[in-house]
Amino acid sequence: MIKKRSLLFAGLLTLFGSMVLSAQAKDWPAPIKALEAQGVEVIGTFKAPGGLTGYAGMIEQQPLAIYLTADGKQAIVGSMIDGKGNNLSQKPLEQLVSKPMTDRVWKQLEKSTWIGDGKTTAPRIVYTFTDPNCPYCNKFWNDARPWVTSGKVQLRHVMVAILGPTSPGKAAAILAAKDPQAALTQHEQEHAKGGTKPLSQVPEKIRAQLDANQKLMQQLGASATPTIFYKDASGKLQKMQGAPSAEMLGKIMGPR
Repeated sequence: MIKKRSLLFAGLLTLFGSMVLSAQAKDWPAPIKALEAQGVEVIGTFKAPGGLTGYAGMIEQQPLAIYLTADGKQAIVGSMIDGKGNNLSQKPLEQLVSKPMTDRVWKQLEKSTWIGDGKTTAPRIVYTFTDPNCPYCNKFWNDARPWVTSGKVQLRHVMVAILGPTSPGKAAAILAAKDPQAALTQHEQEHAKGGTKPLSQVPEKIRAQLDANQKLMQQLGASATPTIFYKDASGKLQKMQGAPSAEMLGKIMGPR
């Protein structure tokens, strides 16, 4: 079984000069199909050194390099390193997986039901899955104030209701408010006292929005709130789960 992993893209690629090839699922050999059955999404193929065929895949939004042996009977999962320490998996994964994955996930987040927190003209956008009963979401909200109030970052709170019986009612009350951003601000400011009073009945439309947000959260491999999605300096998608440390906060939000 393939477990969730992070592939570290480190070093310069100087020896890899191959042409990316397209692949059709019906042409994939048995070891690749077996990985698909274990949850790997195979994106395409590339030429690899040593007589191997490379496959670029993804599992739980993480890029994955796969190498098929010459006889087509075995598959090796992991990064390929040459004698100089260069990561030969870096370039094909960036071409076939990282950028398309970033674009796809970003569009999914844009289409979700979120509440903007900060100026729409902010140069940096950060998405965060937020439950109204989550104390760590509240900590992140407070820690982010210097960037949000200065206009440097807009937080987009993708509202979910997973932590307790009052979560759906509170999330619905915030989403149904005339000014959801003001309602969210008031809720976070009064979080220690319980925050927003939950609606006794969640409107069908809002329940559908919350269900869709929770489904997206699961699809993106997030299991707790807050889960934060942002783009790093190179434009790659990054994910952070939990309230970030001061050092991590700077990476997510950028310079003050």
